[in-house]
Amino acid sequence: MTPKDRIIFALDVPNLPEAIKYLDLLKDSVGVFKVGLELFTACGPDVVKAVKERSGKGIFLDMKFHDIPATVKGAMRSASALGAEFVTVHCDEGKGLLKAVVEGNTGKTKVLGVTVLTSLSGEDLVEIGIDARYRNPVDLVLHRARLAKMAGCAGVVCSGLEAKAVKDEFGEGFLVITPGIRSSGDDRGDQKRAVTPYEAITNGADYIVVGRPIRNAPDPVKAAAIIAEEIGKALEGRQL
Repeated sequence: MTPKDRIIFALDVPNLPEAIKYLDLLKDSVGVFKVGLELFTACGPDVVKAVKERSGKGIFLDMKFHDIPATVKGAMRSASALGAEFVTVHCDEGKGLLKAVVEGNTGKTKVLGVTVLTSLSGEDLVEIGIDARYRNPVDLVLHRARLAKMAGCAGVVCSGLEAKAVKDEFGEGFLVITPGIRSSGDDRGDQKRAVTPYEAITNGADYIVVGRPIRNAPDPVKAAAIIAEEIGKALEGRQL
């Protein structure tokens, strides 16, 4: 993969015309387009079709499935039929749910376990009642990554702060996708465990999910190019 192929651009927009604007603008600047809850709820499978037809890029269908096993298994059958490259499922319901999603995969879609959202801090984990053994986010991420691995997931979604620990334990073949990306000086917004593109790739991330730093830039194409340059430098460092 080239550095830009490792950029997953988050189409976190409210409607199809807005999504098409970014598809046309960024199709030569990123490797994958992410369709999340907001856009899929508004447009349904039409937006997946639009990504394929207008960009020819991979689709990261970020549904974060979270329901009983029978329901998510059926949802995964539908998602894999759409031809998505990646689909996400929450890890916090355990191995049974993760395995149901994997079993529902009827195509070549890679199932990714969402470990701990990058909007959560250690204090937030305490607030929601996480066992004291896992109040450090990296410990909880590794625990949930083990469940994802045992269930047959292709990889996990975690912050760049935990990417190295995941790679160290599971090796290069287990994918790490890192959201919560902010360049130096950016407003972090709702992200509490954010890292720069350079940090994420240096720590072992295979892909980074980038939304606002590109979407809100005066020149999104230039912003994507700068991020790709950061990725390239980080990859060079990883090979030394």
